[in-house]
Amino acid sequence: MRPQFNAIARAEHQTHPARLRMLWMLGISVMFVLTQALAAAARGAPDSFADLAESISPAVVNITTTTTVAGRTGPQGIVPEGSPFEDFFREFQDRNGQGQGDRPRRSSALGSGFVISEDGFVVTNNHVIDGADEILIEFFGGRELPAEVIGTDPKTDIALLKVEADAALPFVSFGDSDTARVGDWVMAMGNPLGQGFSVSAGIVSARNRALSGTYDDYIQTDAAINRGNSGGPLFNMDGEVIGVNTAILSPNGGSIGIGFSMASNVVTKVVDQLKEYGETRRGWLGVRIQDVTEDVAEAMGLETTSGALVTDVPEGPAMEAGMEAGDVIVKFDGRDVSDTRSLVRQVGNTTVGKSVLVVVNREGKTQTLKVTLGRREEAEGTAVPASQPLEETAPAEAEILGLTVSPMNDELRGQLELPASAEGLVVTDVDEMSEAYEKGLRAGDVITEAGQQKVTEIAALEEQIEAAREAGRKSLLLLVRRAGDPRFVALGLEE
Repeated sequence: MRPQFNAIARAEHQTHPARLRMLWMLGISVMFVLTQALAAAARGAPDSFADLAESISPAVVNITTTTTVAGRTGPQGIVPEGSPFEDFFREFQDRNGQGQGDRPRRSSALGSGFVISEDGFVVTNNHVIDGADEILIEFFGGRELPAEVIGTDPKTDIALLKVEADAALPFVSFGDSDTARVGDWVMAMGNPLGQGFSVSAGIVSARNRALSGTYDDYIQTDAAINRGNSGGPLFNMDGEVIGVNTAILSPNGGSIGIGFSMASNVVTKVVDQLKEYGETRRGWLGVRIQDVTEDVAEAMGLETTSGALVTDVPEGPAMEAGMEAGDVIVKFDGRDVSDTRSLVRQVGNTTVGKSVLVVVNREGKTQTLKVTLGRREEAEGTAVPASQPLEETAPAEAEILGLTVSPMNDELRGQLELPASAEGLVVTDVDEMSEAYEKGLRAGDVITEAGQQKVTEIAALEEQIEAAREAGRKSLLLLVRRAGDPRFVALGLEE
C-alpha cells in the first residue's frame, strides 16, 4: 500500500488533470490485480497438492506380477545354430547363470492400481497383469496382499482385481470425465520406474484422444507419467478418479509431458460389467462402416459429412432390421452420429438385447429402422456370407476412370483366391497417374457397386457413370472389396 500512497501524494502537487490521470491509472492497476486473483481462484489453482495427496494416497497401490517364462535351449540369438562358436557361448552362458537349458525362469514386472471399494476391488491396466502367474498388491503403508483377476478387457486395457482383507480398505471414487476441461488441474499417482509411491501434477492437455483401440477415449495430460505408472489413477482436484494412466508418447521411454489416461466414463462401464459378469458385454449392430468424406458426400448427394457409411451388412441384427450397404447412419438410439468412432462407442455402450431406433439416409431419404442389438463378443469372428452366384458374362476388358476392369470369371476367381460366388468387376491394372491410384485402388480389387447399384458387367459401370454425369455429379461412388473387406471410394468424373 505504501507505493500507492506515495504516488497519490505526489499527484496532489500536480495539476488537476494530471492527478486524475494518475488516479485513473492506479485504479486500472488495482482492478487488473483483483481480476487476475479472482480468475486464479475460479480456476481452483492450488497453493499445494499436499492435502489432496495425503487424503487419497492410501487407496493407491503398487502392483508386482510374477510370470513363468519358458527357458531356451542353447545360445539362441547370439550365434547361428551349428556355428563353431556355439559350444563356447553355451559354456559362457552357463558360467554366468544364463544358460538354463529348458528350465523355466521367473520374470517380474511392476505397475500401479487403485482400490475402488472397501471390500477390495482394485483397478489397473490389463497389460500390467496380462499373463501373470502371481499378482501382489502393495499398499501405501507397506502391507502386501495377493490378488486374483476378476476380469479383463484388452480393448480398453482395463483389468479388475480383488484382494481379501480383514478390515475395510480405504478407496477412491470415480468422477465424471466428461466434465474435465482442457486446462483443469490433475494429479497422477503410481509407481514410476519401480521407485515406489509418487505424485505428479499437471493439467488436462486435450480430450477425447484416440490411440489405436476401437473404444479409445483418452485424456491427454502433461502430468509426468512413466513406466510403472500404468494402471494408476488420474485425479481431479476433488480427489475423484477421472482417468486410468495407460500410455505415454515418448522417443526415449521417459515422460516428455504427453501422457494418456483412459477416461473414467469408459472405465466405469467396463468395471461394472467385469464385476457382474467377469467379462464385457457390448452391444453389436452388425455392420461394416467407414467415415463419410467430402468426395463421398458429394457423390451421394449428402449435405454434410456427418454419419457412418455402411459398407457391408453381414447376417446379424442390422440385416434382420433391413439395413443395406450404402445407408448412412445419422442417428442411433436418439443420439446424432458424427462419425464411425462415435457410432462404435454408442453401440458398444448400449445394453445387449435392447431394441433401438436407427435413422439412416438411403438414396436421399431418411428411414427409421428398429434394431435389436446382439452381443459383440459373440459375433466377433463370424464370417461374412458370400452373395449368391450370378450367371457369368462374356470376358471383356475396358479402361475406365484410370482403371482397367474385367468382369469376374473362374480364372480371375482362381487367381484372386475368391469363392465361386464372388461377383463384380475385377481391377486388373491401375494408371499410376490417376486419381484412382492416389486413393489406393490396386490390381486385384473388386468393384461390386457403382452409384450404389450392383455392377457385374462393364456396361453397367458405364451406365452408372453416365447417370451420375447427367445428374450433375462430380464423382461416382464405388464399393470396392479387397480380400473380402469392403470400402467406398469416390472417383472424379471430370473428362
